[in-house]
Amino acid sequence: MLAGIATFVLLVGFSLSPLYGVAHGMPWLTLAITFVLIPLLDAAIGNRGQPPPLDRPLAWARWVPRAQVPVQAVLLVAAVTIAPRLGWGELLVFALAVGTVTGGIGITVAHELGHRASRLDRALAKALLVTVLYGHFFVEHVRGHHVRVGTPDDPATAPRGMNVYRFWLRSVGGSFIHAWRLEALRLSRTGGSAWSLRNWVLTGSLLSVALVAAAWLAAGEKGLAFFIVQGVFAFTLLEVVNYVEHYGLRRSRDGARYEAVAPRHSWNADYTLSNWLLLNLQLHSDHHAHMERPFETLRSMPQAPQLPAGYPTMVVAALVPPLWFALIDPRLPAQPAPAA
Repeated sequence: MLAGIATFVLLVGFSLSPLYGVAHGMPWLTLAITFVLIPLLDAAIGNRGQPPPLDRPLAWARWVPRAQVPVQAVLLVAAVTIAPRLGWGELLVFALAVGTVTGGIGITVAHELGHRASRLDRALAKALLVTVLYGHFFVEHVRGHHVRVGTPDDPATAPRGMNVYRFWLRSVGGSFIHAWRLEALRLSRTGGSAWSLRNWVLTGSLLSVALVAAAWLAAGEKGLAFFIVQGVFAFTLLEVVNYVEHYGLRRSRDGARYEAVAPRHSWNADYTLSNWLLLNLQLHSDHHAHMERPFETLRSMPQAPQLPAGYPTMVVAALVPPLWFALIDPRLPAQPAPAA
């Protein structure tokens, strides 16, 4: 229970840090915490070892991620209210700080909730994704990415040598298009149309447009600019993390089928602090090998390829392609030859 309280306090404190920062003339505070302080602490603390594997999920772990929804709602409503009082430069930095929360924590929580069977959890995942203009991720991640990871068909798996900027263009567009196709196929099986509100890609997109319009009506052009920038930065952060998670790793093919997904098809990052903040998202090798496991039961996979640092550090490294290639290409395991 103490672990649950500590995790809740950490998530709430971090999620509301942009409001504290802007109120004290430091709109950059959350950016500094995420991309400077946490990498330094990650390096200092390192890996203190994973606790013994849990045999069953913990009760508190069902509720702590759900709490992100009202917390994020408070953050966004307060931020839209503040936006008109800021200069354009300060507004941009503030929007990036908020996007760091809505992307780094909000989408991470949506990812966790979207894997659960509960209708409540899946509805909360959709709500979080709508606030960052990326509702289609709910469809594409489980039904697209988890099926096609490590193959050329997956836009969220970066091949060796592709930089993060090319990857962003491919993944953002490719993921949306494939999510639409998945929903169209699902609806066609019952005689439905893709241009129906039963298509979550369409409905989620319309809800995001409605939120953007609400921000505009509530706070004018600065409210509009803020909401769009925080959303774009949030899903950009997601896509950079996608890049980090699977860069250069691929599944071998035998005839018409690819091999089963295994820990070696995702990078593992076993760093205590950043895993605590990101709900063990960095134990990504186990997540893809056993996607039914809730975050608190994920295990470190020492046999998987290992990142040299946690995600906050690796996101910064990925933005500098020569640095990224120098760090990661030598760590890539031997790969099967591409299929003819």
